[in-house]
Amino acid sequence: MTRAAAARFSASNAELLSPNALYRLMTWLSPAYPVGAFSYSSGIEWAVEAGDIADAATLRRWLEAMLTAGTGLNDGILFAHAHRATASGDDAALVETAELAVAFAPTRERFLETTTLGRAFLDVTQAAWPCPALARLPEIWHGPVAYPIAVAAACAGHDVPLVPALHAFVTAQAANWISAGVRLIPLGHTDGQRLVKALEPAVATTAQRALAAPLDELGSATFRADIAGARHEAQYTRLFRS
Repeated sequence: MTRAAAARFSASNAELLSPNALYRLMTWLSPAYPVGAFSYSSGIEWAVEAGDIADAATLRRWLEAMLTAGTGLNDGILFAHAHRATASGDDAALVETAELAVAFAPTRERFLETTTLGRAFLDVTQAAWPCPALARLPEIWHGPVAYPIAVAAACAGHDVPLVPALHAFVTAQAANWISAGVRLIPLGHTDGQRLVKALEPAVATTAQRALAAPLDELGSATFRADIAGARHEAQYTRLFRS
């Protein structure tokens, strides 16, 4: 094997999941992991009531936008930077990313959603899967911890490689939104799985962009989704917390 081929082989293997890493990643991002993600819709509940989302097609368009130009992309960028900072022991970069993660929440409900999920994830993961990286996080950052920061720190601390961890995180986020839509519209479970398949390209695009994006690219073009999050705060009948 040539030196160049060996280097390519080493680089590709660096992102391979060990059985332990795969087990932890699947566990942490499972709907059964006790962080309460099922109770949040990220504004989808208001969009359904307002008529913006009425069927599988409109839900797909809404979620594609959230993934590629809104919350999904932002959380992916934050996840990537937090993972790299944790893995390299760069406390300053991790603090900067954690601070931006809470500052960029566009609404009060979105802030409560991401920080409540982050706190719950840290509590259960540090209790069941402790590691120095998770113990270190509250020592260097004294503010609330957003969900992508918490999951990224756990993944880096347990040697779960960035590329599969990020892709799994974005996939889980999309799946949670689809689950909310299935319950709210409502849709059947088969339609829900069709949506999971249909969003596969958007998930892949978001993960790829997030890997290469600097923090300066944080932002949102999904104004209607942000409005939905704000309007949900005053929605009369609610099943979800956001």
